[in-house]
Amino acid sequence: MLSSSALHKAVELFRELFHSEPQVVVSAPGRLDFLNTHQDYKGLPVVSVGVNLRTYVALRTVDGDEARVASGNLRDEGVEYLDVFSVSNPVLRGGRWFGDYLRASVRALLEKGSRLSGFEATIYSDVPVAAGLASSAALEVSFIAGLSELFSLGLSRRDIAELAYHAEHDIMGIPCGRLDQYGSAYGGIVKIETRPPYRVEELPRIPGVFVVMDSGIRHSTADIHPRRQADIDEGLRLLLEMEDLPPGIRRRLGRRYYEPRWEELSLEELKPYLDRLPDRPRRRILFTLLMHRSTTLALDIIRGRIPSTDTLVGVLGNEWRSAVEKALASPNPVSRLVGVVMDYQHELLRDLYDLSLPQLERIRDAAKDAGALGVKISGAGLGGSLIALVESPGVAEKVLEAARGAGAVRGWIVEIDRGVSRERG
Repeated sequence: MLSSSALHKAVELFRELFHSEPQVVVSAPGRLDFLNTHQDYKGLPVVSVGVNLRTYVALRTVDGDEARVASGNLRDEGVEYLDVFSVSNPVLRGGRWFGDYLRASVRALLEKGSRLSGFEATIYSDVPVAAGLASSAALEVSFIAGLSELFSLGLSRRDIAELAYHAEHDIMGIPCGRLDQYGSAYGGIVKIETRPPYRVEELPRIPGVFVVMDSGIRHSTADIHPRRQADIDEGLRLLLEMEDLPPGIRRRLGRRYYEPRWEELSLEELKPYLDRLPDRPRRRILFTLLMHRSTTLALDIIRGRIPSTDTLVGVLGNEWRSAVEKALASPNPVSRLVGVVMDYQHELLRDLYDLSLPQLERIRDAAKDAGALGVKISGAGLGGSLIALVESPGVAEKVLEAARGAGAVRGWIVEIDRGVSRERG
């Protein structure tokens, strides 16, 4: 398997470079942005899936204050791969240097009051970069967990996730939510609440496997998120300026996209006022409400509480009745209904958040025709990856082949996997 190969490579690289055995080896999974995409920065819960593409970190303490960390992946590429820095004063280097994730992680630990000293480490990862699988979070989570084990810091999964988020968001200044770090730390299928106290619900696994299909189209989260956040802010401003807006609704809104109590707002009560907004702000707010409502529905399905046809159609719309009825009549209604919700959420991302492209739609259509139960954008959109839920590895092979034929440049068949784990030591 890929993971065992990466584990072996991380340990072998450690032996080659540092002429000793690692004391600790830790790994963390990549994650799929499964349900409620583009909602974490609004304070709404998101659903992540940890998968069996993992990042491995092998570590050993050394005397002094120096850290020496080598990336096996960068070494394979023939580029600079060794980062050396002061543990007590980890200054960021800049220039998109991989070591800045490590330095920021050490700084986050120092700010927490952790006692660290010199160490050596090697990293090897199966998690592809720039494919929507949160490779940076898997790196941070595995590295921080490795330091916790190495220096007996006793960090919980929540501690590790929060430190990784602080390192990337606050220290490095990257505009991320908590989805990536929590999804990697906990693994499995988890519902992550993105407002304090950031509760995590570990959900039952669902039958099937996932296919990740990389379009090869690169995008910038820094371009995508602020524009949609600004659209929501404009819509909120205009709603609050409406003199006839009921006080009960007004109290639950706010002027910035992260201020409303979105989970307490219903489409039915807001619709008369949304219909008076300009098109783009209206669609952005409508997206937020519908995406969250369908995620709540999907969570019930994953927990094994299958709603009635009328409830499902009431949330998704009458145009989804046929798909719902077929899913309910199948031997595997849980996965099939989750697939229907994935398709529904993709259409919201495409039509209300303007995050798809013709190239993505061609890949998605091919995957659906090849037997995928559901296919949606994973991550920021306007490129990156699509994820598909399929019933079996055999169907997954057909879906991946079809996706490549439709323009996907690479892809992976993945299964649900555990969170951050100590592998040895």
